Amino acid sequence: MSESSDAKAMSEWVTAVARELGLENAVEAGPTVDMVLDLTSDVAHGVSRPAAPVTAFLIGVAAGRADDPAVAARDYAGKVSRMAAGWDADTERAVPANDQSQRA
Repeated sequence: MSESSDAKAMSEWVTAVARELGLENAVEAGPTVDMVLDLTSDVAHGVSRPAAPVTAFLIGVAAGRADDPAVAARDYAGKVSRMAAGWDADTERAVPANDQSQRA
């Protein structure tokens, strides 16, 4: 399967799942897919491969509880990506999980 057919299949799949879950107008397929792929890549490389889909699920649950889920998902994805980048870093660079002083 070529990269463009992968992208087409992904777009069709995300559109179908969004429709099935009643989320047609709640997510923009392109930006959402890019955000999730970037996040899961960061987690897979910085923490562990199996942690990536679970992390995406947790962000989705947390974002779903927010007043504006799309904005919350982007915010949470950014925070968790930064957390993953420093997960196994030395103590000078690492940011402890849930360090309130590091939150924006």
